[in-house]
Amino acid sequence: MLEENISFETEDIHFELTNYQQVSTWIKQVIHNHDYQLGELTFIFCSDDYLHKINLEYLDHDTLTDIITFDNADEEGTIEGDIFVSVERVKENAVELKIPFEDELHRVLIHGVLHLLGHDDTTPELKVAMRWEEDKCLSLRNF
Repeated sequence: MLEENISFETEDIHFELTNYQQVSTWIKQVIHNHDYQLGELTFIFCSDDYLHKINLEYLDHDTLTDIITFDNADEEGTIEGDIFVSVERVKENAVELKIPFEDELHRVLIHGVLHLLGHDDTTPELKVAMRWEEDKCLSLRNF
């Protein structure tokens, strides 16, 4: 599925983002609010196994994760990248957190976008700041 410069694809699973046009509009708003230009942004929905292999190969991390973000931007102020999302991990997180799957999925999607916008979550303090920024972005959804 393609919505202008944002595409949603799958690898090794069947998954369809039902409201991709609304999600794309929301993501574009977040990017605009951060004073960035949108280049090409691809979300790839996949399984835990698929993302685990990427985590091992590219990051040398032997752990499961819900998201891995690759920044492909050549120009400062432009957001461009590939964001891999484990649908399995998002589903499990949603159950564990007792929240709707779509809410957790949107948090994970915007988390990847925020990484491309320069936000980091490598320390406890930065994790708190990232969560605050995620919540701020999630509040902009009107769907």
